[in-house]
Amino acid sequence: MAEINLEVWLYGSLAVLCSPGSVGYANLMVSLPEGSTVKDLLFKLGISTKERGITFINGKLAALTEIQPDLNHVLQEGDRVAFFDRKSMWPFQYRFGVPMLEELSEDLKEENQGLFHSSHKNKR
Repeated sequence: MAEINLEVWLYGSLAVLCSPGSVGYANLMVSLPEGSTVKDLLFKLGISTKERGITFINGKLAALTEIQPDLNHVLQEGDRVAFFDRKSMWPFQYRFGVPMLEELSEDLKEENQGLFHSSHKNKR
């Protein structure tokens, strides 16, 4: 079976979990069988999906802490995947108009799944 090679970035506590001695971040090259998913990658890294927060694939937002529709997303050769721990902050520059995977975009369209500033959320 053919393999794909991925560039994986881990931030916060996930870096230390997968690369002991890391401080703040780790960069790994990972090989997986062709057709592997985000779920397969997390399994190979030994990371529970409950331990990750924000996730990017090729610069596109793929998952948030409690919204993770990317688990069955099929990864491709050369993909860059970044997993942040649950304590990582949402970068301000990405709050509006962030490019995202179709799976996440569709999931956010469902009722009560939109992204809001806390001031808007408190008015609901």
